[in-house]
Amino acid sequence: MKNIIVPVDFSTPSENALKAAVRIAKQHQARLIIVHMLEFQEVNLSKEEKSEEGRYLIELTQKRFDKFLDKNYLKGVSIQTAVRNYKVFSELDQVAKEHHGDLIVMGSHGSSGIQEVFIGSNTEKVVRTSHIPVLVIKGTQGFTPHKGVFACDFKLESKEVFIKAMDLFKKLQIEVSLLFVNLPASNFQSTNQIINQIARFSDTLTDAYKFSPAEVTIFSDFSVENGVFHFAEKKQADIIGIPTHGRKGLSHFFSGSIGEDMVNHSSLPVVTFKI
Repeated sequence: MKNIIVPVDFSTPSENALKAAVRIAKQHQARLIIVHMLEFQEVNLSKEEKSEEGRYLIELTQKRFDKFLDKNYLKGVSIQTAVRNYKVFSELDQVAKEHHGDLIVMGSHGSSGIQEVFIGSNTEKVVRTSHIPVLVIKGTQGFTPHKGVFACDFKLESKEVFIKAMDLFKKLQIEVSLLFVNLPASNFQSTNQIINQIARFSDTLTDAYKFSPAEVTIFSDFSVENGVFHFAEKKQADIIGIPTHGRKGLSHFFSGSIGEDMVNHSSLPVVTFKI
C-alpha cells in the first residue's frame, strides 16, 4: 500500500473519506494523492477565455485545498494535491494509473440505502471504471474496521478479485467472513451444488488463499443486497466487500426493493473490487 487516491469536493463526506484514508496511510506509510475533479465548461469560450478561466479556477481550487488540508490529523502524512478537468467522473481512474494508486477512498453523499448511494452517482462511475479497489465511506463515524464480510459467487472469474480482496483485508488487519448469498427462483442452487462450486473455486487457489467450504456461510435471501446486510448485521461487521463487473457497474448487484432495515446499515463502509 503505497499510494492512496482521495477525490474531494471539500464537503463533509469527502472529509470523512480523507480521515479514513489518513488512518490507512499512517498504518502503511503511504502517500495520499488528494484530487479535486474540476468540471470546466468549454462551451462558447475562446482559447484565451478558456485559458484565463482555467487559471482562475485552479487558483481558487488551490486556495480551497489550503484551507481544507489545514488539519492537525494530517501532520506527518505525505500528501500530493492534484486538480483535474473532467467530462465524466470516471476519469479518476486515469489519475489512479498516473500515480500508481493502490486504493481509492471516497465519501458518499447518499442519504438512504446503499443502492441510492451507488447507482447513477459519481461513486457508481468510479466503481464501474476503477481498476483498483474503491473504499466508499458513508457517515461520520471513525474508520476502525475489525470485522468484514466479503460476498462472492465463487465462480472462476472471481478468482483474481478474491485474491485482491483477501490481500486488502489482511493489510487492513480485518477479520473476514466469507459469504455466498443463495437466491430464490431461477438463481436457486442446492446446498450441495454451492458447496461443490466453492470447493472447485478453492482448489484453483494457491495454498496461501485456500479455504474450506465450511468457512463460507451460505445465506438465503431475496436479493444479494439484503443477504449481505442481514449477514453483516448477524456478524456485527463494520465493513463490507463486494465484487463488481466493470461493464455493468453495481446495478447488477442489486435486485428487489430495499427495506427500511437496509437504511440502518447503509453507513457501513463498502469496498468494491472490479472483476
